[in-house]
Amino acid sequence: MSDAAQPTAAEVRAAAEAVKAALDRHLAAVENRTGDDDPEVFAAFNDLAAAAEAYDERLYDRYDEVTPFEIPGVEDTLPPYAGPEEPNAVSVLIRRDYAVAEPQRLLAQAQRIADIEREDEDDAERAGAAAVVGTSVHAALGVLFGEYEADEIASRHKEFGLEEGDSTLWVAAADELPEPGEWLSNPFDQADAGRVVCRFDVSAVFDEDELYEEDLPPRSS
Repeated sequence: MSDAAQPTAAEVRAAAEAVKAALDRHLAAVENRTGDDDPEVFAAFNDLAAAAEAYDERLYDRYDEVTPFEIPGVEDTLPPYAGPEEPNAVSVLIRRDYAVAEPQRLLAQAQRIADIEREDEDDAERAGAAAVVGTSVHAALGVLFGEYEADEIASRHKEFGLEEGDSTLWVAAADELPEPGEWLSNPFDQADAGRVVCRFDVSAVFDEDELYEEDLPPRSS
């Protein structure tokens, strides 16, 4: 790295202060947690990991020094596998986060979809639909996700004015396939990390564009 591109001493100091602040927030979240899966603790953990990573990078770039910090991989975040050795069924649990980075682009794309779908309807109905989609991000998201599969939105997110956040995919073992409609009223209530066969994570906490994955072969409980 050239001298011109190196962080300044002040930037390194600011990164160190950010780590200290993130440590305080993490401790406060832990002290006030409401359970083992408290979302505030999870968020504070991610913030601390990101701050530590940024400080480590700036420290190395400026002074050629490193820290003892290490961002845990997937193998450190899952409990020991406790599912069946030979699963009869699997559940695929997916979460993808997006920021609405360009609301006007999102609205324009949703309006285009709505216009195509309503091209055979009368002008009054089209005008009413246009007013709703044209002014509401909520309505635009409904149109977008109603038209496209989640995987297509993931591959075209910039086109729709969205910015990727973290994403994770869990493949969890099941004893048998649930009855149709059995879990639809509360689909994410029974996610069991102890039954995850493998998971795949993407996050800005890790190196950019790097996919972390860990295959966890079934073991006897």
